[in-house]
Formats: sequence, C-alpha cells, structure tokens
Amino acid sequence: MTEEAAPLVGGLMAHDGHLKLVLVGAWITVGTWSADILLYYLGRWRGDWVRHRWPKLRAFMLRVFSVVRRHPWRCSLAVRWAYGLRLTLPLACGAAHVPFWLYFVGSGISAATWSYLFTFAGWGFGEAALRLLGHVRRYEVKIALGIIVAVVIAFYVMRKRRVGDEVVDALERERKRR
Repeated sequence: MTEEAAPLVGGLMAHDGHLKLVLVGAWITVGTWSADILLYYLGRWRGDWVRHRWPKLRAFMLRVFSVVRRHPWRCSLAVRWAYGLRLTLPLACGAAHVPFWLYFVGSGISAATWSYLFTFAGWGFGEAALRLLGHVRRYEVKIALGIIVAVVIAFYVMRKRRVGDEVVDALERERKRR
C-alpha cells in the first residue's frame, strides 16, 4: 500500500501546484525501476545460494523459474503490476537468468506505466484522496491494533500447523522404523 502512496501524494502535490506532474512521474519511475533492477541483480547473485540453503523451497523455486523462463517478457512487464509479487518477481527473474536487456526494457515499461498511472490518479483524485486520508486518520489506532492482532493470530495458527506437521512427521518416522 505504501508504494502506491508516493505517486498518489506526488500527483496530489502537483495538483496543488507544488510540483510538476511530469517530473513526479519521472522520478517515481526512476525510483521504482532502479529498485527492480537491484532486486533482479540480487536474485541473479544469490538465487542459487537460496535454493541450496533452504532445500524445502527448492521445488517451489524451480516451478517459479520454469514459469519465468517460459514467459520472460510477460514476467518482466508484470514486475510493477503484480501486486504481492513486486519483490519476488524481480528476484525470480534474476535467479532464472532472464536476459538482462529483456528484463531492463520490460521492467522499464512496467515502471513507467505504473508510475504515471498512479501519479495521474493522485492528480485527478486529489481532493477525494485527502478526504479519504482524513477518514482513515480518525481510525488509524484501531486499524493498527487490528493489523497487529491479525498478525499475531496468523503467526499462532502457522506455528500450530507447523508443530502439528512435525508431530505427524515424527509419528510416521517411528512407524517406518517398526
């Protein structure tokens, strides 16, 4: 959610005359694109290490790599638009050894279209965004507490599942030994 905030607020500032709209979009593009390039290189540099370090992730990572290798152009274009995968998709593109020039162009197009769309949205819906932020501010403590409670519950449920899986695995190993 915070990634969308920068272009929206920049567009709002341009709407109020504090910034130039085209420059806001350009700087948001440069920032997001450079982050995507760094994540690509991080994936290229440490992808094999992660696969060997955590063998349980290996099968999942290999499936992701096969999708990325089958559709390198689409994956490069989806880098900014794939909500929830903005960190993992560039890492996967790097680890899957998508050609840099292809990733560079695709992620650049993705960053530019995403940045300008959200910047123009901030400019066009500036007043509505301010009203919405005003309503959210009234409830921000309750929202923060709700998020904390949800994270604690999710952690507890995941921990219980993991402990249950470990018990089942231990019982299966014991049964096989007999």
